[in-house]
Amino acid sequence: MIRDIELQGKKVHISDSGKGSAIVLLHGFLEDLSMWDYFSAKLSANYRVIAIDLPGFGGSEALGKKHSMGNMAALVDEVLEYLSIGKCMMIGHSMGGYVTLAFAAKYPDRLYGFGLFHSHALADSPEAKDNRDRAIAVVNSDHGKYIFNFFPELFAEENVDRFRDEIVALQRKAAKTNPRSIIAALAGMRDRSSSLNVLINTKVRVLFILGKKDSRIPFQVTLAQAALPPLSEILLLDNVGHMGFLEAQETTLKAIEGFVKMTI
Repeated sequence: MIRDIELQGKKVHISDSGKGSAIVLLHGFLEDLSMWDYFSAKLSANYRVIAIDLPGFGGSEALGKKHSMGNMAALVDEVLEYLSIGKCMMIGHSMGGYVTLAFAAKYPDRLYGFGLFHSHALADSPEAKDNRDRAIAVVNSDHGKYIFNFFPELFAEENVDRFRDEIVALQRKAAKTNPRSIIAALAGMRDRSSSLNVLINTKVRVLFILGKKDSRIPFQVTLAQAALPPLSEILLLDNVGHMGFLEAQETTLKAIEGFVKMTI
């Protein structure tokens, strides 16, 4: 069931389906909860699956001028409180992985385990911060052009033509996003802290899903981080970029299903 709830005086758009132990799915930058539709439909046969539009994206209202990962994690916690969910498995794609790590730092006892789906625990480097600032400038001048150019680069080069329809759909959905919300997320990602300590200190199992042709996060970076938790699982995808939920849909779904079954 898809519905709106009100938290902090703001509308939060969520999907809530199935019964049983809870799985929370968090989308990436310029995405919304619909990215998880296929996964939610499959996983909800055995679990309660919650997908959330993070602040400023999809049907959720923005919180302010900067959406820090900690503030978004706190909102996710409020959603779980509202739904009377005490403990969950959490999977975050890209920016959603940053929010997942912030959640794990703030509320470690609320997680059975968590997954980083094309995401990582490092803070932005000085060069990455400069890139965020340049992106903010482009969004301020022409956010439509920014969105148009953004998505094709997330796919492995050989997959762009094959997923042309999906790219167009992503562009059309993202084009509805208020530029101020895009900037708020960019600023939040730019200013986030390192979460390596979360991986080192966590007591729960962690899933890493990596693409060998990810132009945003070199898989070698995340592969090294996968050695930090006491228990971790790794799925390393050949011929996949940053969008494994599309580029390798069945493979990534099976990995998440197996991880959840092993962990909860």
